[in-house]
Amino acid sequence: MRGPTEQEIRTRAYELWKDAGEPPGKMDQLWYQAEKELLARRATNGEAPCDIKGHNGPSAYPERLRGVH
Repeated sequence: MRGPTEQEIRTRAYELWKDAGEPPGKMDQLWYQAEKELLARRATNGEAPCDIKGHNGPSAYPERLRGVH
C-alpha cells in the first residue's frame, strides 16, 4: 500500500486544525492524526499493506507467484 503523500497529510491536518478551532501548538498531534486517518481509509478501501516502504503490494512477490511466466 502506498502511504499518503505529504500534501494529502498536510491538507487533512489543516482541516483537523480548522475543525478544532485552530488551537496553537497542536499541529504535530494533528499531523499524526491525519496520517493515521488516511492510512486507515486506504486499508478499508482494500489496499494491501506493504512491509517495504515504498513498495506496492504484489510486485514484492517473485514473478512465478504473481502468475507471470
